[in-house]
Amino acid sequence: MRHLKAHRKLGRTSEHRMSLLRNLTVSLINSRDERIVTTLPKAKELRPFVERVITLSRKASNLEGDDTGARALHLRRQAAGFFHAGNMQQAALTGKRGQLRPPRTAGMAALKRLFDELGERYKDRPGGYTRILKLGQRVGDNAELAIIELVDNPSEREAIASAKKRKATTTKKRKPAGKGKAKADDATDVETTSAPDEEV
Repeated sequence: MRHLKAHRKLGRTSEHRMSLLRNLTVSLINSRDERIVTTLPKAKELRPFVERVITLSRKASNLEGDDTGARALHLRRQAAGFFHAGNMQQAALTGKRGQLRPPRTAGMAALKRLFDELGERYKDRPGGYTRILKLGQRVGDNAELAIIELVDNPSEREAIASAKKRKATTTKKRKPAGKGKAKADDATDVETTSAPDEEV
């Protein structure tokens, strides 16, 4: 029986595996292109992990009622559990001569972007926020590579907009040609129908 064997172990201990998934999630959310290249098993394990976090941010953006602030904070803290916390234990001023403390980690930047931008983008989408594209085998160890990306990313929207624009310009150019062709066809139909009448 295959009970309690839901996930891939990826050849790591549970702590190492969770750390890997957290790092991959931060990389995916913070990346400029909103896509990363990794191995296929890692991408397949990352997909439900990322989608749970995005669902939390989507729920926060869809809140209504009196206590939306408290519930949004609760959802934000739940989502923060999916990321590395960062420099939480440091005092406000550390180092020599009261230097400012270093900035928070990329996990906190990912959390901010998740709730500010991605929650609004996926407000009306009920799941399916990521896409996995297979790339083939890696040269060194023959591992199967894949791209995991967020759907509706800016480059994808630009490509769709440019395709619509291109399609609109081509249809505008073709319409006059289509009307002229239809007129020419009508003229040939009139000639063919009138020719038999003259003979009779």
